[in-house]
Amino acid sequence: MEKDVLITDDAVVLGLLVSCLGLIFYTSQLKSLKTFYKIIPALLLCYLIPSLFSTAGIISPKVSGLWPVAKNYFLPASLILMTLSTDLKGVIKLGPKALIMFFTATIGIIIGGPIAILITSLFSPETVGGLEFDAIWRGMATLAGSWIGGGANQTAMLELYQFNPEKYGAMITVDIVVANIWMAFILYGAGKSDKIDKWLKADSSTINDLKNKMENYSSTVERNTTFHDLMKISSIALGGVGIAHLLASILSKCNNYFSIFNDTVFTSHFFWVVVVSTTLGLGLSFTRLRSLEGAGASKIGSVFIYLLVAIIGMKMDITKALEQPLLIVVGLIWMIFHVGLLVLVAKIIRAPFFFLAVGSKANVGGAASAPIVASAFHPSLAPVGVLLAVLGYALGTYGAILCATLMEIASP
Repeated sequence: MEKDVLITDDAVVLGLLVSCLGLIFYTSQLKSLKTFYKIIPALLLCYLIPSLFSTAGIISPKVSGLWPVAKNYFLPASLILMTLSTDLKGVIKLGPKALIMFFTATIGIIIGGPIAILITSLFSPETVGGLEFDAIWRGMATLAGSWIGGGANQTAMLELYQFNPEKYGAMITVDIVVANIWMAFILYGAGKSDKIDKWLKADSSTINDLKNKMENYSSTVERNTTFHDLMKISSIALGGVGIAHLLASILSKCNNYFSIFNDTVFTSHFFWVVVVSTTLGLGLSFTRLRSLEGAGASKIGSVFIYLLVAIIGMKMDITKALEQPLLIVVGLIWMIFHVGLLVLVAKIIRAPFFFLAVGSKANVGGAASAPIVASAFHPSLAPVGVLLAVLGYALGTYGAILCATLMEIASP
């Protein structure tokens, strides 16, 4: 039974979360806490404190309607504003290592699923067993969809493999707990990226060049922000959100005309919202509106990003890990293989930690997490996360089907 929740009014919940964000950023500027924030990055606290509130029963995503608002409004608005100032040529110049790490992350999920089943079957075969529609591999297929693409791919796998709906909640728990544990490690690592890059012997010069170029561009167009600037930025962001949802409503019905798109991510409204928002922002980056970066466009986009972080953190209830401990173990083995393969390949090709982190979250977190992780390194890098996340959506269904086939073979 769901425990009693202290705060159920979303207006109060949002006020609490935003107040926490404000307090974190205020204290992060205090000299007395400088050492603390060197150890624990501010972004990590923006994620963890809401999760502690959720665990303590103060707030709960199950009785809150904030996540749909964040996903449908804050996310596309942030994608538009963060890509508005994109140096697309600079992103392309980042080279092939970004794609190599992205596909390594995908392969790690595809192979990691059956390996996790094989390992778990050695000490607890009943955990990864089950017959017909109760078979655990069917439920794990939905995880594969989520961890390669996102929620739309996860739903597609649930429809395709018809896993028992009564047991599906356990898979959601594994998804949230394991993915968010890895998210916490990544956000912590983002604050230590220089040391990790040194250990990886990575050349991060192209990333630094892009960051410096964007900082130089921002300084050249920087000006005192006027009311007219804020209205322009607001109209671009929220008007763009409206356009994204309008076109998504049309494009997501493509299966009405082409049956080949049935049960694919291309029928997902959210998928098209992400694609249209990203495309709109990138398109505007080639116009004079790009100069709105000097008025703070990406800073306002970052505000939306941090609101997303807090609301995503609210979805993490640490006690849920205790309800299905062995399934959590299966998920952890799976994620450890995924991470281990990424580290191995990063070490071999000397890829910066940025590519490892964003390549992973473009798979495991999708468009809701990849730009957050990318912007943790620098706001100008958010478009890299967005572009890779869109690629993850496109490959999610196909990769998950392959993973599900291998997990069926590996099941006891």
